[in-house]
Amino acid sequence: MDSSKSRGALQDSTSENNNNNNDGDEEKDELCPGFQDVDAFVKYGLGAVLSATKASGALPQVGDEYDFYRSFPGFQEFCQSQGDQLLHCMSQIMQYHGCRSLMRDRNKLTGLEERFDLVVDSNDAILERAGILLDEADGVNRSQQPVMPAGFQPPKIVVSSWNRKSSGSGSRAETFRLLHAKNIARPQLKFREKVDNSNTPFIPKIFIKPNAVKPLPSYFTSKQICKERPEDLDVPAALADFIHQQRTQKPVEDMFAHPYQYELDHLTTPESLLSKPEPQMYKPIAETNCSFIDSLEDLVALNEKLCSLSEFAVDLEHHSYRSFLGLTSLMQISTREEDFIIDTLELRSEMYILNEAFTDPSIVKVFHGADSDIEWLQRDFGLYVVNLFDTHQASRALNLARHSLDHLLKHFCTVDSDKRYQLADWRIRPLPDEMVQYARTDTHYLLYIYDCVKTQLLETNHGQPGLLQSVWNKSKDISLKKYVKPIFTEESYLELQRKQKRSLNTQQHTAFRLLFAWRNKLARQEDESTGYVLPTHMMIKISEELPREPQGIIACCNPVPPLVRQQINELHSLVQQAREMPLLKAEIAAQKTKGLTPIKKPEVTLFGPHDTSRVSESDLPHFSPDELPVKQGVLFSEDEHKMDVDDEKKSGLLAQAKITLFQEPETKNDQESLSVAHMKARRIIEAFENPFRMYLPTSDVHVNENAKFDPSSKIFEISKRWKLQSIEQQQKELEAKRKAKADAKEQTKKVAEERNKAKQSYQESLQDVATVRQQAAESAKGGGKKRERVASEVGESTPKPTKKLIKSAEKPQKTEPPPQDSFTPFDYSQSDLKVFADPKSKDNTQFDPNRQAHDPKKKKNPKGQKSNSAAGNRSMSYMAGKSERGFRHNWPKR
Repeated sequence: MDSSKSRGALQDSTSENNNNNNDGDEEKDELCPGFQDVDAFVKYGLGAVLSATKASGALPQVGDEYDFYRSFPGFQEFCQSQGDQLLHCMSQIMQYHGCRSLMRDRNKLTGLEERFDLVVDSNDAILERAGILLDEADGVNRSQQPVMPAGFQPPKIVVSSWNRKSSGSGSRAETFRLLHAKNIARPQLKFREKVDNSNTPFIPKIFIKPNAVKPLPSYFTSKQICKERPEDLDVPAALADFIHQQRTQKPVEDMFAHPYQYELDHLTTPESLLSKPEPQMYKPIAETNCSFIDSLEDLVALNEKLCSLSEFAVDLEHHSYRSFLGLTSLMQISTREEDFIIDTLELRSEMYILNEAFTDPSIVKVFHGADSDIEWLQRDFGLYVVNLFDTHQASRALNLARHSLDHLLKHFCTVDSDKRYQLADWRIRPLPDEMVQYARTDTHYLLYIYDCVKTQLLETNHGQPGLLQSVWNKSKDISLKKYVKPIFTEESYLELQRKQKRSLNTQQHTAFRLLFAWRNKLARQEDESTGYVLPTHMMIKISEELPREPQGIIACCNPVPPLVRQQINELHSLVQQAREMPLLKAEIAAQKTKGLTPIKKPEVTLFGPHDTSRVSESDLPHFSPDELPVKQGVLFSEDEHKMDVDDEKKSGLLAQAKITLFQEPETKNDQESLSVAHMKARRIIEAFENPFRMYLPTSDVHVNENAKFDPSSKIFEISKRWKLQSIEQQQKELEAKRKAKADAKEQTKKVAEERNKAKQSYQESLQDVATVRQQAAESAKGGGKKRERVASEVGESTPKPTKKLIKSAEKPQKTEPPPQDSFTPFDYSQSDLKVFADPKSKDNTQFDPNRQAHDPKKKKNPKGQKSNSAAGNRSMSYMAGKSERGFRHNWPKR
């Protein structure tokens, strides 16, 4: 930590000493005593830091080794003296930078922790100051003073090494002050038309088309749209026109097309521009008149001068840090005689006047690196360029060592350009003389370079204009470029995240997405660049750390952007929203969100269904829905395993049909490599092989949509035929369904009628049959005679059979199923009616074990159950009973 602190202090003191030397006496040759320049001082300082670092590494390590050396008084005195010297140096450095320097005064310190905090605060202040100096040296303007500890003094004049110009080897380096704007009024507030930062496509601003071969569409020329949209006055004009066009649903052709597309496509380079010119030497810049144009009258006069010339050079100065889309702050135009500098911020709404000269095909417009300039002219002024020559493309065609304007100036004009003001703030008004001189240099020599590169292009190609013509064609392609506004989508953040090459989990990924959307929205509203609202490295820092408190977000930004400090609560809510997401690893989240590496399916080689050498590829046989094997029904469970084994054996032999009658082989890859004649021959052969090919759809033939609705076309006839066939088939299916429903209704009616007839016949048969009481009364008359005759025939006394014995005897009759064809009522005349006699009156006094065993069971029926003897309307001869197994009946012998 001491090494890094000392290194930062040495570098910063280098800048300060250099600055003091600037402001002091310029006649002194030495920067400080013993050092000629800053480089020597920095080299000595870095060497001292390296030697100190190596020496510190040789000291005894903390622990037993340090305690052993500490026991010697000499070592203690040496450590004490060296520590006091180090603390004294640190106190001087901290005092020089305006921090508290009480390192040696131990009486005012409470302990080691406070001393460590003091060192940390001072180190932060020194590093923060070094970062500010580096940012300002790089051209990044800091309009806000960073938060510094108490007692800190603001930095002085910015001086760095990159913007130093050495005048010679023996003299000291010449330094300069970097110009930047502080608290400048925003030029956007003076514009007549509001800046269109909406998330809509860019619509050209042109409304007058000079030098037109094809007239401008009526959408751009008519002013009625602006009058018909009074409700859209609060939005930019381009956006209001787009909303009006969408609202009225009037499609406008070529709304987003290049207005000079037709003119540039039909532009031909004349022979005079393809011949070898004589380079015309430029006038010295000191003898050339320079005019600063900031009024409409001067701009009109300039346009008239340019229209009378045959060529002129153009360059632009742009500002993008304090604007979302950017601002064209300055335009430089140079002719062979004089230079012009146009204040485009003041004349932003009148710059379209120059379209008369810029679109004249007889005038050559010379640019260097016009890729961005063409887009800026369209975006801010509605200017377009016809007959452009780009010296950057010529330099690439000549294969020069470098293609920058600095190299071309040094190569052709022996002029050393000074790019100190390339990143300066060009919104400054009035412009300093140094910046005006720099702006003139970009275009003053460009026409002479144009002559030189044309000569070299012809000489390189042995006098043939082919190479020069290619440069003209490339320059024309550049002039055909169209400005495209940055459109925000939900996936816009992915490109920026991919460039950072960071692995983020789901919470960090969500935070990055939300912060990116917030930054884009706020930048459009405030008309600030995304780097001004929240730089990318700070956004990544917040996404990785995910602070829990607003102070943590501020700690991730150093220095804190002004809009971040204003919107800190909204940023904190976005971070908390990201922390609520489920946490997944970076690899898993990347697989779910991105599909950058699709999984390739392994290619399956040719396989025959009966080839046993490739059994591993047929582990999962494929069957069509019609060919799926159906498992047969199994009666017992023992046979199920056998059926599974049989199915497994059969499935290995089943294969899906690969070639059918109406299926054509897929030859897409072969057709791509074949020529048109081979493809026609193959189609003719296939037409002979397959007679139904004409009715099959082809994937590689384009069918015109209009032919489908043309009654005279063959496609219409075929499609109509298929439609009729499909309609007839649907009608047949509907008729079949209706017929099936009618048959089902008739069948149900027949079944109901048969049931009714059966019920009626059964009721009629019951009317002819006598009831049980009637039969009992008739049989009572001759019952005594029958009993006497039976008893005399047997000749011995037998016990009366019980009801259960009768039931068991009649049980075989019950097991026989009755015939289902016709119903026959039971003949009660054949039944034995002795069971209806009183059992008590003729009870035998002799002991009967059968009756003793079975009579008590009659009384043991549960209350909830019905007795079998009282079974509804059934006859007593059909009483239900259990079979008495193991019981031996004593039936009377006949």
